[in-house]
Amino acid sequence: SRVRAELSGRFDSALNHLWMAFQPIVCWSERRVHAYEALVRTDEPSLSRPDHFFNAAEQLHRVQELGRTIRRSVAEAAVRAPEGALIFVNLHANDLADEELYDACAPLAPFADRIVFEITERASLEKIKDIQDRMAQLRARGFRIAVDDLGAGYAGLTSLASLQPEVVKLDMSLVRGVDQQPIKQRLVASLQTLGGPLGIRVVAEGVETPAERDTLVSIGCDLFQGYLFAKPRAGL
Repeated sequence: SRVRAELSGRFDSALNHLWMAFQPIVCWSERRVHAYEALVRTDEPSLSRPDHFFNAAEQLHRVQELGRTIRRSVAEAAVRAPEGALIFVNLHANDLADEELYDACAPLAPFADRIVFEITERASLEKIKDIQDRMAQLRARGFRIAVDDLGAGYAGLTSLASLQPEVVKLDMSLVRGVDQQPIKQRLVASLQTLGGPLGIRVVAEGVETPAERDTLVSIGCDLFQGYLFAKPRAGL
């Protein structure tokens, strides 16, 4: 249809004008940058919001094409990453079905020991066959796995069990105003307690105020991401 053709044209433009922004994840106790999250951006005005960009990819069945373009862009930037810093790269659940992801010659393969794949759109995970085998393949290559938005609903806890990640990111809704809401403090504390014995690092994202940070530190959080520390910016 004409509408689809028009969307496809805008998506092509967005892919051609794609670039990556990077936002630090800070280790508070050591006052250093622990990692950077790679965030997709495009100069195509109609798809400048990442959610619109991914929605278009889903409508056009081009999620894997977008994922490959993102991973190539991250690989180009990874060469300049500061010594010792990890790089978080978002993976749509559909990307897990892309055989290129597991290839020894894939763009991110040379940087595998520094890459943490952050699984998004977890509701789609049930459509991916052999999820445990795929996780094992990625880990065998040296990659680590993170689950985003933990605390945002049932999909978060079920994916925690199926993916057995090295890192979880607390949902922003738990972080926002945590200094003023004891129930959020209890929830964050319980997720920290859950992660500890399993060797799971917890990242609190969306931290915007010193009060939120200080409350989270008192609960035991040590890895933070948010505007209080830095906004995403181009390049590493």
